[in-house]
Amino acid sequence: MPVQEKIRVLIVDDIAETRENIRRLLQFDPEIEVVGAAKSGKEAIDLSAQLKPDVVIMDINMPDMDGITATEAIRRKIPYAQVVILSVQSDAHYMQRAMRVGARDFLTKPPSIDELTAAIHHAGVTAHEERIRAAQALPPGVIPGAAGVPLTFQGKVIVVYSPKGGTGCTMIATNLALALQSPETPTALVDGNMLYGDVAIFFNEQVKNSVLDLTPRVEELDADVVKEVMIDHAASGLHILAAPPKPELAVKVISDQFAKLLQFMRQVYAFTIVDTASYLTDITQAALEVADLIVLVTTQDIPAIKNANTFLTMADATGIPRNRILFVMNRYDRRITIAPESVSKSLRQEIVAVIPFDERAVGNSINRGQPLFIENKAHLVCKSIMALAELTRNRVVKLEMEIEPMIKK
Repeated sequence: MPVQEKIRVLIVDDIAETRENIRRLLQFDPEIEVVGAAKSGKEAIDLSAQLKPDVVIMDINMPDMDGITATEAIRRKIPYAQVVILSVQSDAHYMQRAMRVGARDFLTKPPSIDELTAAIHHAGVTAHEERIRAAQALPPGVIPGAAGVPLTFQGKVIVVYSPKGGTGCTMIATNLALALQSPETPTALVDGNMLYGDVAIFFNEQVKNSVLDLTPRVEELDADVVKEVMIDHAASGLHILAAPPKPELAVKVISDQFAKLLQFMRQVYAFTIVDTASYLTDITQAALEVADLIVLVTTQDIPAIKNANTFLTMADATGIPRNRILFVMNRYDRRITIAPESVSKSLRQEIVAVIPFDERAVGNSINRGQPLFIENKAHLVCKSIMALAELTRNRVVKLEMEIEPMIKK
């Protein structure tokens, strides 16, 4: 970072003495400028929007909202802003959560002056680089709102997940990505099943590069590097990130690095669709925690419904809001007596989309490596996928519009 450009810092702590102590520690560094201080999470979000700091020093425990929630809101508003979390306890769980919502560093209180300034300088360099990239790049997407008013926003991560194997998540993820892809909304499809990922096969593409070409470099990514690694599906314009080509390479993908990669992809793509394994691996959990929206897939069989119910219960317990889950029933067969309405009522989560059963058409498209959405958009399965894509667009717009009222509460 050029010496003449100071690192703009916002201090956030509910204790006035702590805020002042941090300010005094930083005043002797000629490359750091403290531009403001906030005593609550809400005030931190408001001041960040006004002051546009490069780095936010954030206490994790505050009376109105915790520092992790405030960090997530700040990163949504100002993607280049880097957050350094301070906590009285070096808690691995808090640290993991903080990093997954976009925190740059995690320090134990009280930090030493050398530790704090080093963290700020590192974060400041990242903020400066990301600000330049953001200024040079086009917005990641323009999504039409319900009233037809364009809403430009940071790209969204959509995770397609089922806690039961064999429900058709990869079919849904591939065709949903194709339905969302357009010149106005560039879309990426990421294979999050590191051990047995099949996304590339669904497009009849050979895997030359994979997620392993990006995760170890996650701290130094730029849009060009990401696009070089992606498979460019010429027929649709969709970009595809394959899983490692060999099962033994799966262990080399680190969950924290994968989460940071997905967060970075928000700057490059309007939508990043992630296909996941049914088993809750570290990678799957990382994707679910980063997700702006989760497409939860079930079928009409009892084990799949039972597992969906288990996941919804877990989501409630871990703080995943129900409005961030789109519940979908795949392979719907009218001859089976288990109706979507009864499942919705039983699980207290509305099934918002039903994708009809057509084993022959879907199976043939998979075997040819030609997604059904490319072959025949008029097919009933594709019409259902298009309806799901529209629901996805509308839901992310609604969630974006709800951020402000949620923060004010």
